Amino acid sequence: QVQLVESGGGSVQAGGSLRLSCVGSGYTNRRNCMAWFRQTPGKEREGVAGFYTGTGRGYYADFVKGRFTISQDNAKNTVYLQMNSLKPEDTAMYYCAANFLCGPITALKEGDFDYWGQGTQVTVSS
Repeated sequence: QVQLVESGGGSVQAGGSLRLSCVGSGYTNRRNCMAWFRQTPGKEREGVAGFYTGTGRGYYADFVKGRFTISQDNAKNTVYLQMNSLKPEDTAMYYCAANFLCGPITALKEGDFDYWGQGTQVTVSS
């Protein structure tokens, strides 16, 4: 059974940093797509960052380019989201997602991902 467990959320002031972690279990496929999405109440879930582990190349939403970095540690089955220069508008619940039948990411679409974590809250105050 595939499980994704996020951690690392919290409260931070604007301009600060947080690193989110997503630990995966229940799968052995090393070529997959991992991504981070976020959602605020009343809004649709939106893609933040993702990458295809076959290349390790990251894909970022325009609103986080230059501030967020997605990375992985294969040995630990963990995906990270380093978030720097945080803004109040980054406040949201952040979710980790996985797709085990994929190729290089050219867009972040919620429907392309089959497995989801429970989310971790990020709150940025001004």
